[in-house]
Amino acid sequence: MLLIYLLGVIAFLIAAGVAYQAVGNARDARKYPPPGRLVQTGLHAGGHRMHLYATGEGRPTVVLDAALAGSCLSWAWVQPELAKFARACSYDRAGLGWSDAAPTPRTARQCAEELHSLLERADVPGPYVLVGHSFGGFVSRLFAAMYPAEVAGMVLVDVPHPKKWREMSVEERHRVTTGARLSRRGTWAVRLGLARFIYLLVEKGALGAARSGVKAVSGGVMGGSHSDRVIAPIDRLPSELRPLLRTIWVQARFFNSLASHIESMPETARQLDECGSLGDKPLVVLTASRPSAERMADQEAMARLSARGRHIVAQNSGHWIPLDDPALVVHAIRTVVEQLS
Repeated sequence: MLLIYLLGVIAFLIAAGVAYQAVGNARDARKYPPPGRLVQTGLHAGGHRMHLYATGEGRPTVVLDAALAGSCLSWAWVQPELAKFARACSYDRAGLGWSDAAPTPRTARQCAEELHSLLERADVPGPYVLVGHSFGGFVSRLFAAMYPAEVAGMVLVDVPHPKKWREMSVEERHRVTTGARLSRRGTWAVRLGLARFIYLLVEKGALGAARSGVKAVSGGVMGGSHSDRVIAPIDRLPSELRPLLRTIWVQARFFNSLASHIESMPETARQLDECGSLGDKPLVVLTASRPSAERMADQEAMARLSARGRHIVAQNSGHWIPLDDPALVVHAIRTVVEQLS
């Protein structure tokens, strides 16, 4: 009898969580429409829509590509300043932000092809100055290798060296596997309404309870300070945009896409081996503060991809330079744009 009662309680909680998520999704769709427009791309059977947010005028067009789990919101402090002197376009990779999901695997080459189709279908002509943060830098480099005539310059913002995934130790492979597994688990947390409830706790300031929730959902892998990798970016956005970030982070397609991005990193690293130099196209490489000697050497080598490459170390910024020091990112982009005048 007790077992039947417990099964009934579990079934009720599951149904309540699913209903909570469904109601929340419907409310979010009404309350938080995409800031830009959804463009039908033509790469996959039936096509899929990708979200593009364009501001400002002029040429070249600056294309902003966010970090692994990022979206157009990652450029919230940067894009308004860019729009004062250039046409700036941020977008959401497939499955992230407001963009529809697309076939996997989510390699950087696949993302670059989809970005090219998006710009073409949205009638956003080149030449482009590509600005890639972290994984977005991988997409930018592949884009430049695949469509060199359309790229005028580039800014790489704290982009890791691809050898990090090409030459992984057993421990590093375990981290990749764990990251993908956590993302898959996140998909179920979304469907059961748990992810939405955790972010509600964050919005209410109950960070202790939110961290406990993250720890429980992740099976103890992300507890204590490690959970801040999920929670912290919310606090770095303009306050009016924080509910939007929560909205797009409680979608199953977000976690599915993130898992595929992570699982595909070794293949992405191999793809980057095929990228050549940028010739004499303007390039600025930005690096988070206090890099190790190895990191410094890798970033200097990245700057040498162009005969006109420059390397700048951010003095007071972590990995999220577009949120920690947006003025530095804007300055780097302006430097590239002015060299093209």
